[in-house]
Amino acid sequence: MAMKVLWICNIMLPAVAGHLNLPSSNKEGWLTGLASVIQERSDENEIELAVAFPVTSDLEKQPGGCTGEALLSGKTLKYYGFYEDTVHPQNYDEQLEGRLKKIMEDFQPDVVHCFGTEFGHTLAASRVCPDKNKLLIGIQGLCSVYAGAYMANLPVKVIRSVTFRDLLKKDSMLKQQRKYVIRGQREIEAIRNAGNITGRTHWDAFYSKYWNESAEYFVMNETLRPDFYHDQWSPDNENPHRIFVSQGDYPLKGLHYLLLALPIIRRKYPDVTVHVAGNSLVNYHTLKDKIKISGYGKYLRSILRKYELQDVVTFLGSLTAQQMKEQYLKSGLFLCCSSMENSPNSLGEAMLLGVPCVSADVGGIASIFRDGEDGILFRGFAKKQTFTDYDHIDYEREEKELDGIVQNLADAVIRMWSDAAVCKNYCENARKHAKQTHNKEENYKRLLEIYAKIGAK
Repeated sequence: MAMKVLWICNIMLPAVAGHLNLPSSNKEGWLTGLASVIQERSDENEIELAVAFPVTSDLEKQPGGCTGEALLSGKTLKYYGFYEDTVHPQNYDEQLEGRLKKIMEDFQPDVVHCFGTEFGHTLAASRVCPDKNKLLIGIQGLCSVYAGAYMANLPVKVIRSVTFRDLLKKDSMLKQQRKYVIRGQREIEAIRNAGNITGRTHWDAFYSKYWNESAEYFVMNETLRPDFYHDQWSPDNENPHRIFVSQGDYPLKGLHYLLLALPIIRRKYPDVTVHVAGNSLVNYHTLKDKIKISGYGKYLRSILRKYELQDVVTFLGSLTAQQMKEQYLKSGLFLCCSSMENSPNSLGEAMLLGVPCVSADVGGIASIFRDGEDGILFRGFAKKQTFTDYDHIDYEREEKELDGIVQNLADAVIRMWSDAAVCKNYCENARKHAKQTHNKEENYKRLLEIYAKIGAK
């Protein structure tokens, strides 16, 4: 039976960007992989797919709007661009509701599938979708929970510090956390509006049920970017004590835990190095750098200077999928040191490649990464406050836990490198596990099952 499915995504797919002669994003490349499979097999699955995504006001205002058809896997893909200020996602624009309603009226979807709850467009879609039983919201992260873990045991004086850049942008760490709180409140409303939810961990299942007991919850694992299904890490690489981290440009990602643990790790492994993907927050060479440094960047820089780590830690900038894969393969360990995550794709990518992995045991990570089988989990941030009590977080109490988490992280890294045979076994197990979790064919079949069940409601 033919079915029309509208995807509402956080980014423009590269196929659409190419059609519009625009640069494409490196983020969420797995969406293209999933869309490609649906398109390739459209004759058998009978799905007519369309995608909607945020664009700048200039694009939306062009003649005819940002609507058209692109080619993906040799098949026509209808697309709709709608204006949304994604730079300031804490500001909800009620006009989004009219924009998305118009898209739904034009495409007449049988299923509306929103990927993620982080942006206002998911709330807008949930408000205007005419039949909530046809609305499917996929949980990626949860801003409402991240808000409570945002400061990640930072010292209170650091949390309260404000640089010139923070003042100018009204973007201190406390204000950054408040933005997550605001986004989280809208996220909860969107989840409560949905008739259907997909997730992949015990963590997101718990919160989904807590906020919307009546919604049908579907377990569905993610298919990762195609690059990571090929090649395998070798223990014979030239950098046995090189740690790779996929992101570290805001407190939630916990880079400070690792920097504080490095002096402990260096006592055992003096040649240890750290390579961090993404933007560097610690640049301080020019006047512009000094003006632009954030409170968190200033704190990271102070750690680097205090422990003389400037030549130990390298920031790599934005990386393509292929460049990310190269970093995984040349490293001796992948580390996830976040204070809260659902199931980070970076960890899945590392597992698929068979890289030694160490991760904080937070959020939903234990659902995809087994301690003592796939690698090592260490005790990380412990969330104590209720779901909405962000104004009464005891930062001083959380700061007292910082040294313990730092020691746990250091011990886990040292333990991973202390026994080559055990490490090899972890890598083999992780790779087998990830091949099951991120199996493209199984995840595609599961998606069709979910769409069929929703379409029949």
